[in-house]
Amino acid sequence: MRKLYFTLAFLLCLSAAFGQSVRKIELESKVESTAEVTIKGKRVPYKATAGTQPVWDENGEPIASLFYTYYERTDVSDKASRPLVISFNGGPGSASIWMHLAYTGPVILNIDDEGYPVQPYGTKANPHSILDVADIVYVDPVNSGYSRIVKEDTPRSTFFGINSDIKYLADWVNTFVTRVNRWASPKYLIGESYGTTRVAGLVAQLQNAHWMFFNGVILVSPTDMGIERGGPVKMANYWPYYAATAWYHKALPDDLQNKDLDELLAIVEPFALNEVLPAMTKGGLLSDAERDAIATKMSYYSGLSKESILEHNLMVPTSFFWKELLRERDGMTIGRLDSRYKGFDRMKGGERYDFDPALTSWNHAFAPAFNIYAKNVLKFDTDLTYNLFGPVNPWDRSNETTGYDLGTAMRQNPYLHLMVQSGYFDGGTDYFNAKYSTWHIDPTGRMKDRIDFKGYRSGHMMYLRAEDLATSNEDIRQFIQKSTVAPGKPAKY
Repeated sequence: MRKLYFTLAFLLCLSAAFGQSVRKIELESKVESTAEVTIKGKRVPYKATAGTQPVWDENGEPIASLFYTYYERTDVSDKASRPLVISFNGGPGSASIWMHLAYTGPVILNIDDEGYPVQPYGTKANPHSILDVADIVYVDPVNSGYSRIVKEDTPRSTFFGINSDIKYLADWVNTFVTRVNRWASPKYLIGESYGTTRVAGLVAQLQNAHWMFFNGVILVSPTDMGIERGGPVKMANYWPYYAATAWYHKALPDDLQNKDLDELLAIVEPFALNEVLPAMTKGGLLSDAERDAIATKMSYYSGLSKESILEHNLMVPTSFFWKELLRERDGMTIGRLDSRYKGFDRMKGGERYDFDPALTSWNHAFAPAFNIYAKNVLKFDTDLTYNLFGPVNPWDRSNETTGYDLGTAMRQNPYLHLMVQSGYFDGGTDYFNAKYSTWHIDPTGRMKDRIDFKGYRSGHMMYLRAEDLATSNEDIRQFIQKSTVAPGKPAKY
């Protein structure tokens, strides 16, 4: 009997321990809180809803649940005319934390004015939030943030791929907009990095499969979105970014260094299109004299040596640039996602850096702050780990046409506007390739009045820099105002 007692006690303890170790997302939940923030000198009261909403399969069975945070201004009664912004980050396995806690939301990280983390970790009010002009919902796709698969035998391909991601998220957005009764509102999609691929495809999917029409799409640090480029086109397009970064680090000749950045880029952009691109295209057809001449000019505008450019047959990869630019000056590397940041490697030699000094700096500012904020302010209590970057591999990147789909959606919907926001020092999704994308989203040139490009003197997450946080949010305000349609105005050309 005594042996049986201890056996049962052990099994009960094991069962309890196992039960505590199983961490599952609630299929549907929400917790509400209220607060206020001062934006542009005016008090803005709001309600924050942190919750989960299911993803269903074609049979109506829940297969996943997504975590979201929804901010609504509470002193506005007319929701029909109030814009709704639906916000995604990228990765593709990245949570929405980045723009949520550093850009458009009412609360932002404790960081210094240039975006470097400070301790103690935490958050503070965002005086530049767009919550004064629009309600915002931040969405974490499957396996990012607190979002999880709930039906384990669901094929991962249901979620993890360019087109499957767009399909299930469009259905989720459709349900969310219906539940919060915002079909009448002017609606906007904003995405950062891979999130630009996501929202470019989403606006087309929602328009064509759910008959939900949008007033605007905002692409923050956009990817190529499936718009064809490669070889000489892609490599030549990097040169304005190289020039901007070299200018920031004071690695250019004095006559260029003394120019303002805008003045410099106005010279280098035509150089990239009209001289670098044709030279790269010719390849071995270039004479020795032509090759030497173009390499000399490329060195002049980039801070790289002519010899290193010739060694790469003019086509210098970004990975080499990040390692090489400051190698002989101070032995430092520069960041990929924000080339203002510097780091150092185990060895001075080599063709690429050991790590991205920008990304590693950001991670330890965001993770603690969100965990503090979710539990203590949003009151969302869970044992789940908040995945800044979740497991989403293998990711199916085939059949990507999202940039072209966005262009088609704009041609179909005369109300639909586009704004691109890029940091000049972003080496991961560089600003000039972003400009190139807009030219091919609108190859006819007939939608120029509905497409805006905004550049900032920072990197991938340009909003981490205090000056750009203010400017970029104001640019979104102006974009929303520009794309707000007068009552009764028909959608026609």
